[in-house]
Amino acid sequence: SITKERTEVVLQGTSSLDPNDPAAVWEEFEFKCKPGDLRRRPCLISPYHYRLDWLMWFAAFQTYEQNEWIIHLAGKLLAQEEETLSLLGTNPFAGRDPP
Repeated sequence: SITKERTEVVLQGTSSLDPNDPAAVWEEFEFKCKPGDLRRRPCLISPYHYRLDWLMWFAAFQTYEQNEWIIHLAGKLLAQEEETLSLLGTNPFAGRDPP
């Protein structure tokens, strides 16, 4: 069976010195095939899945305590680790200081 609604985990970063500032601009890390930008054409690679994108879908059904790997993923994105960034579709902080 499938659900009629889908919850998504969205990873964002900001260059703002104060992330709690209402004027802070948050930018989304886009994945290669995970739903995101509505203007982007859907990714079709059937019957395969990008592993990270697939894990992000299942992570939305649970808490981060049940998916500790998300905390490690966020740390690697903050550190701008190239191997991790290569798993994503876009890095909004490319060529800039990390979030």
